[in-house]
Amino acid sequence: MGEGEAAGTAAREALERLLLDGPRRYTRLQVAELSGMPPERTQRLWRALGFPDAADDDPAFTDADVDALGVLSTLIDSGFVGPESEASIARAMGQSLSRLADWQTDMLADVLVRAGEAPDRRAATPEDAVEAATALLPHLRRVQDYVWRRHLAANADRLLAATGPGDRRELAVGFADLVGYTSRSRGMGGRELGRMIEDFESIAAEVIARHSGRVVKTVGDGVLFTAGSARAAADIGLDLPDVWTAEERPPLRVGAAYGTVLTRLGDVYSPVVNLASRLTSLARPSALLVDRELASRVQDLPGYRVRPLRRVSVRGYDHLQPWLVRRGKAGDAEPPGSGYDENAFGTDDGPTDGEF
Repeated sequence: MGEGEAAGTAAREALERLLLDGPRRYTRLQVAELSGMPPERTQRLWRALGFPDAADDDPAFTDADVDALGVLSTLIDSGFVGPESEASIARAMGQSLSRLADWQTDMLADVLVRAGEAPDRRAATPEDAVEAATALLPHLRRVQDYVWRRHLAANADRLLAATGPGDRRELAVGFADLVGYTSRSRGMGGRELGRMIEDFESIAAEVIARHSGRVVKTVGDGVLFTAGSARAAADIGLDLPDVWTAEERPPLRVGAAYGTVLTRLGDVYSPVVNLASRLTSLARPSALLVDRELASRVQDLPGYRVRPLRRVSVRGYDHLQPWLVRRGKAGDAEPPGSGYDENAFGTDDGPTDGEF
């Protein structure tokens, strides 16, 4: 082993000890025995978190793994987590935190690259990575804990006001979708495409949060969001295309619907979600289409114009009635050049169930 390779191995081991709170010392079967859980159960949870299987004789686990399983057992014994839902919870946490870890790793790598490119600086070494991670990790932990607590606090009113099943709520659900994203992205370089997606996610998050909505998830060319009121949903759906619009960007369209939604592990499930998706696929660029229920709630509010478009058949709905929402007073004439041809809907495929 060369000197450089040895230094890299030593740095990798040091980084793992830092991140995993100690060296790898236990096999899968030893972890199960120490935690008091059957091996099949620990393996199911490990896979749910998004990690590949470890061989039975591979010392891949640390004291932190044993401690985590002990905490999970405590939560189950307390009744907070049911045995039937533990894998689902692990999967939701694994998927969310995996994305966060990907972003933080890229951020750390960029810091090291920029430092190495500075005048009179040597190239970054594995030791530099360990040093940077050691300095940044405590700050990242504090920020993550703060954001998590703030989100819990933001949901406290829902917890205290719950009078029925806590996982069922009356919500507006919306999709915002970039029109022509697939064809446009083929001609983009990686950096250019990355910047556009970052701009889209950043603007969507800012607009949705401004109107007290919640981003459920983003997938490339689209974002799924919820809002607690018809006004908030309409403001999000109208503001998003306006704020996003720029000559170099593909246009944005939005569809939204209102009704009873099942919220589970941070995601939303309901025919309302499917309806919002279908409305988005019908919307013309920069337009907001809504269902009858959301339209009936918006049309009684000042500051909006709502009108029905012709019925249309889409997958799952034979006679779907879209409603066009715009800003203005009810009864106002359409401004010149802003007519919406109700016989011409969007042609690009909108978000599908599989995409979200």
